[in-house]
Amino acid sequence: MPTPPPHLAPPLLLLLCLGLASAQRHVAVQEGPLYRTEGSHVTLWCKVSGYQGPAEQNFQWSIYLPSAPEREVQIVSTADPSFPYAIYTQRVHSREIYVERVQGDAVLLHIKELQDRDAGEYECHTPNTDERYFGSYSAKMNLVVIPDSLRVTAVPQTLHKVERDSLELKCEVSKSTAQHSHVSIAWYRQRGGEAPVEVISLSRDFVLRAGGTYAQRQATGDVRLDKVGETTSKLTIYNLHPSDQGEFYCEAAEWIQDPDKSWYAMTRKRSQGTIVNVQATDKEFSVRLETEKRTYIVGEPVEFRCILEAQNVPDRYFSISWAFNSSLIASLGPNAVPVLNNEFAQREALGQLKVAKESDNVFVLKIYRLRLEDSGKYNCRVTEREKTVTGDFIDKESKRPKNIPITVLPLKAGFAVTAISRTPGVTYNESFDLQCIIKPHYPSWVPVSVTWRFQPAGSTEFHDLVTFTRDGGVQWGDRYMGFRTRTAIEKAESSNNVRLSISRASDTEAGKYQCVAELWRKNYNSSWTRLADRTSNLLEIRVLRPVTKLQVSKSKRSITLVENRPIPLNCSVKSQTSPDSHFAVLWYVHKPSDADGKLILKTTHSSAFEYGTYAEEEGLRGRLQFERSASGGLFSLTVQRAEVRDSGSYYCHVEEWLLSPNHAWYKLAEEVSGRTEVTVKQPDNRLQVNQTHRNITVLENQWVTLECQVSSRTSPSSQLSVEWYVWRPGHPEKEAVARLSRQSTLRYGDPAALGDLRGRIHMESPSLGLYLLSIQNATVRDSGVYDCRVEEWLLDPSDRWYKRAEDLSGLTTLTVKQPDPTLQVDTATANLTVQEKESFPLDCSILSRSSPESHFAVTWYSLRAKEAGGRAEEEEEEEREAVLSVGPDAVFSPETGRWEGRLRFQRLSAVLFRLTVLQAGGADSGNYSCRVEEWLADPNGVWYRLAEEESGMVAVHVQDAGSTLQSVICSNDALFYFVFFYPFPIFGILIITILLVRFKSRNSSKNSEGKNGVPLLWIKEPHLNYSPTCLEPPVLSIHPGTID
Repeated sequence: MPTPPPHLAPPLLLLLCLGLASAQRHVAVQEGPLYRTEGSHVTLWCKVSGYQGPAEQNFQWSIYLPSAPEREVQIVSTADPSFPYAIYTQRVHSREIYVERVQGDAVLLHIKELQDRDAGEYECHTPNTDERYFGSYSAKMNLVVIPDSLRVTAVPQTLHKVERDSLELKCEVSKSTAQHSHVSIAWYRQRGGEAPVEVISLSRDFVLRAGGTYAQRQATGDVRLDKVGETTSKLTIYNLHPSDQGEFYCEAAEWIQDPDKSWYAMTRKRSQGTIVNVQATDKEFSVRLETEKRTYIVGEPVEFRCILEAQNVPDRYFSISWAFNSSLIASLGPNAVPVLNNEFAQREALGQLKVAKESDNVFVLKIYRLRLEDSGKYNCRVTEREKTVTGDFIDKESKRPKNIPITVLPLKAGFAVTAISRTPGVTYNESFDLQCIIKPHYPSWVPVSVTWRFQPAGSTEFHDLVTFTRDGGVQWGDRYMGFRTRTAIEKAESSNNVRLSISRASDTEAGKYQCVAELWRKNYNSSWTRLADRTSNLLEIRVLRPVTKLQVSKSKRSITLVENRPIPLNCSVKSQTSPDSHFAVLWYVHKPSDADGKLILKTTHSSAFEYGTYAEEEGLRGRLQFERSASGGLFSLTVQRAEVRDSGSYYCHVEEWLLSPNHAWYKLAEEVSGRTEVTVKQPDNRLQVNQTHRNITVLENQWVTLECQVSSRTSPSSQLSVEWYVWRPGHPEKEAVARLSRQSTLRYGDPAALGDLRGRIHMESPSLGLYLLSIQNATVRDSGVYDCRVEEWLLDPSDRWYKRAEDLSGLTTLTVKQPDPTLQVDTATANLTVQEKESFPLDCSILSRSSPESHFAVTWYSLRAKEAGGRAEEEEEEEREAVLSVGPDAVFSPETGRWEGRLRFQRLSAVLFRLTVLQAGGADSGNYSCRVEEWLADPNGVWYRLAEEESGMVAVHVQDAGSTLQSVICSNDALFYFVFFYPFPIFGILIITILLVRFKSRNSSKNSEGKNGVPLLWIKEPHLNYSPTCLEPPVLSIHPGTID
């Protein structure tokens, strides 16, 4: 029958997250899947550990069939006979399926004859006996049923051999199992009812080994096993002996490896046998008689063995006779049926004597209780007989050995009894022996009863503990039934001395012991007579608790770690009193501000957990993890997610507990470990912001980006907040511009201080650690010294954010300036001479400008010489007079004085302006120049003057016309009418055509300049000056004032 493997117990490693209140139940079942063949006997083991309650646990076995994997089918229970479902009831009641209890917490499920429907997932369940549900109460494994495909065949036959012949036998073994399996083969020889004798075998690991009887012959090559085909093996025996006679057969077993790496014989089969007869060549025989000793005591047994030594005994016929003092006791014929004479026949009927054939060549005469009259000479005679054709036997040769005399001595009634012990003082769980010695030493067959009596410590009365009765039985007393589970009583084979052995000693076994011996005689009528009795001395046994060997490591150590890291605390038991010791471990922490340590956690000897006041006050329950090593001597407490307030001096207090033999736990010793100084600190500040100073100069209306680069940080999981500041010129303190919080919330500084900057700034972080501040459409007012302040925030173990560090960046000096003026006006001088009444142009040409978006204000000046009065000498001074001004917004100054109606303004291109003076007169002579002002708009749309430049002088001289064409024409009527009246219609049509062309040209110019964003310079509508008295040629003049 298979027995549970040594790894039945669950792993000893216990890893428990704290918060558990008691030991954890664990149910373990044999590891699957297991492959077993139909019709085989299967056992599955199950064990429970870590339980509370009685030592004898109950078990329930169920199966989940492949056809309904979610449905539980109950099979058998150790507690409930009605547990099985109907399909298993009959097999359970017939003991085809049953549960064998190996020990209180371990069982074996037996299925005697496995069926195909037994395949499925088996579940072993243990009903709860704990105070509360905690742990695993069931475990599952898979059982796969496969067909039995092993075939073992040999040709049945009968062979007749002569001594020293050779023997060859073949056996064919085949299998068709889909799973990987091995096959072992063995040859056996069997004679009659004797046990089979192994000849030779080939193990599953292909190891060839001969049986004990044939080992020497296999070593010399007389016995061989060879493989002669894929499935056939051949047994060869050279030099046959008569002892080789018998039935030869081969036996094969198919083995499969289970998940636990052990090999299991799924099925075992044998072939049909071959009868081999070996004829001996020698017919001689000899006889010898043996017995153990020659002197006996009345009642003692004696055995005589008559041994026949001959070749081929089973094929020959022998008869034997036993004699006592030359008188016949009994005889046995070839049929081995004994025939006894009258006196010995009566003793044989009473069971006091036996004559038998032990084997083909050994015959036995046994007297169970000798008498005084049994002293004398004993002998045996062996006669070989030959069977005739008629079936009768005739005697041939007869032999007998020498007589063996024995002496039977009477039993003496005088004796003494002594109680002794080599261990009068023992400790818990140790064993002690008590011996009751009877002198003289009566043989074991002498009917002597021995009773051990016991007086418990503190009591005055003796009570019978156990009695070794006269007929060899054991009878326990009623008062101390608890002794039976830990007590063994045995009687010496050669004497009547009785030893009482008590294991796992406890307080219950402490006290005084004595033994009482009684000598008995059994009469012929089966009645008993007590011949004598004796009482031994008192023997006191002291049971002490074991001397503790508990030692806890006293080593000290210091741990410095960063918060949020685990605090590993170890408590090492260097030595313990017993391998079965259990430990209660109490963990303490001592703070400098406290007088004594505070209890964090207590783990009892039964693995129950209790939180201390410190754990409750500081909220440590969710951060503690307790662990015990497999060897049981190292205990670890880990404080997860350490906080700064967890700093302190930690130590453990170890209590050693042992289980008394009465199954009660007691505390043997306690000891305190060395201290572990723990310092929990915040992470080292590694925040570093780039300290490089920068200078940035940009023009107004451009974008500028300022960088704040975090080159390193304390933790990758930290969060950063960034705040930008600016020192403006003329401001005593820096001003906050914007703040990006660690939650990525953007907040601006004081609106009054920022002004319109608030709407033009933009913060972003394009990559990890890089923060950018962008200012759109920079203005001169944005100039200043900028820097950023970075704060690093960390999450403490309590999930609270705190500021760990801050750092300032280097200064960035931002200068926003207006564009550099590059205005340049044509300063070349010119001389211009015109006739009176003619027009003359004054051009103002801009050679370069500062910006394509520049606007221009243009003013033409006239400089005339004038006389100074009231002086003796005449001095000439220049008189500067503004002729016309056109502002950057294209607004014209009014025409005043002599210029009214005589000015025409033109903007020939974006950088060329022309002023034409009509109807020049002598007063118009002088120097003319233009002054140009360049205007730009700042980002806020406010225009400012960037630069101004004056052109070169244009000297204009107007000449007097004298007799003109007009006077000539006016003096001749015919010429007058020819020149003025006849061409008038023609001039009218021409003027209309010019106006239409001009109108289209003006519209085209308007559209062109509007697209470039240059303000249009508007032109006054042309009008015709006409003199009614003297027909003068029409004058076309452009006057500022009307805006197109």
